Amino acid sequence: MSYIVAENIAKQYGAGASAAYAVAGVSLEIEAGSFVGIMGESGAGKSTLLSVLGAMNSPTSGRYLVDGIDVYALGTERQADFRREYLGFVFQSFHLVPYLSVLENVMLPLTTARIGSREKKRMAMEALDWVGIEQLAGRLPGGISGGEKERVAVARAIVNDPPVLLADEPTGNLDNRNTLEVMKLLERLNRAGTTIVMVTHSLECARFAGRILRLFDGRVQEGEDPGENARTGIGPLPRRCTVDPSLRPASVE
Repeated sequence: MSYIVAENIAKQYGAGASAAYAVAGVSLEIEAGSFVGIMGESGAGKSTLLSVLGAMNSPTSGRYLVDGIDVYALGTERQADFRREYLGFVFQSFHLVPYLSVLENVMLPLTTARIGSREKKRMAMEALDWVGIEQLAGRLPGGISGGEKERVAVARAIVNDPPVLLADEPTGNLDNRNTLEVMKLLERLNRAGTTIVMVTHSLECARFAGRILRLFDGRVQEGEDPGENARTGIGPLPRRCTVDPSLRPASVE
């Protein structure tokens, strides 16, 4: 069975004559360890679809399963457990808390984890080391560059070692050099086993993916074969940060 399964997902806004579908009957399957790029024009429904896949936006109809879990059949608290244990998020606008240090920002997803503060700090430092900016741990977001902020966002997304990473235009605010560096980080994560679903306007970024989907008016279809994509040799992978499996809540099985 595929790791991620969407069955006829639809998201409607409004009612009656003014009703509009941001997502109109999307069905897709994604295997564990895949890197999927989602492309489409502005307004095609990309971000809405990603928010549904992120368990943040209940669909009007359809079913969504991850690892056999019927996500929108879960109650509110169990959905929160699911997001914490299964998903990491990277966004275009970083969403860093300006008055918290880089280290504290990366520790945020661990707030409710049943582990001590020393272990939380160790995990956050390991994530920062993984993205190559552990030396910035004590800095505030206002004192680092855009590319460094995106690395902090990636570190925060992976600190819990989630099996799925959702990225919404992760390089949209970056120059070419930093775009390439961030895409190489995502590539490393994928090669280490993380399933990645990324929304992007950039065909160059999408070519890092092994599969491209295109959205038109809320409907999805396979895009062009990435073919000779942008992937490059990046050497051996470092050890990834991991969470003790016993910490996974019993309510998510």
